[in-house]
Amino acid sequence: KFVDGATGIAHRFHVPELLIGATVVSIGTTLPEVMVSATSALGGHGEIAYGNAIGSIICNTALIAAITIAVRPAPVERSSLALPVTFFFASAFYYVYNAYVFHAFSRTAGLVLLCIFLLYTILTVLRALRTAPELQAKDDAGPDSPLWKDLLALVLGAVLIAWGANLLVDNGTLIAQSLGVPESVIALTFVALGTSLPELVTAITSLIKGHGALSLGNIVGANLFNLVLVSGVSVALSPFAVPTGKLFLGQPASLMVDIPVMFAVMALMTLPALIRGKLSRWQGVALLAIYAGFCTFQFFL
Repeated sequence: KFVDGATGIAHRFHVPELLIGATVVSIGTTLPEVMVSATSALGGHGEIAYGNAIGSIICNTALIAAITIAVRPAPVERSSLALPVTFFFASAFYYVYNAYVFHAFSRTAGLVLLCIFLLYTILTVLRALRTAPELQAKDDAGPDSPLWKDLLALVLGAVLIAWGANLLVDNGTLIAQSLGVPESVIALTFVALGTSLPELVTAITSLIKGHGALSLGNIVGANLFNLVLVSGVSVALSPFAVPTGKLFLGQPASLMVDIPVMFAVMALMTLPALIRGKLSRWQGVALLAIYAGFCTFQFFL
């Protein structure tokens, strides 16, 4: 409803569809992650803020995109994929630098991530406008719904997202305590899946309607936003350290497992697509296997 309201208002003021898609819709679908991570960081639950961002990337790639790839592989446009993939891995290396060298994320790191987000958004809009100059604003037939309905959807959607974020953080913390596992484990799995439900519903709907797999570029874009917008906002509001509640081989599992898995699933999904220009069913199956192993490790190892 939040996205619908924002889109309706943008249409009313004759904002081109392209700009709506590149800004309003993309940011709107990432708003659950932003709210959950920001609420967690401000409430002193840095592990949830960290786990939600990393977990959402892994969930988007190794579960949601993997399902669509395994069921119905599709060709991809390498030209449209290059920019978000480049930005994602560049941002990921900066994120990893802070994690491995400082074992913490400072407010400066958060501001740098937000600057990367702003730069990517500007370049995406400029590139799209340059490659599609014929795209115009919505026709003069008028908006589809009254202004008050769009405003109501915008406000109500934002309020419910904020409420849902508080519920996820509060109950995620309680679940972690009752199961005796670190908060980061709950954030990497349950909370990440919960905030990724918009992407999951979109993926399932596209398959039911016979539209094939989700655009790989959209998944990469969502993952980039999780890294630079979600992490950037939460760290800028309240810096936190790398979670150390779960250890693996004597080291924090966040450094030994979570971040390497994030890199691995993104590389497995994007690099073959960039080289061959298409997705293959084996990629989807392999990603699903990695996700199953990742969840098993979080809860049983």
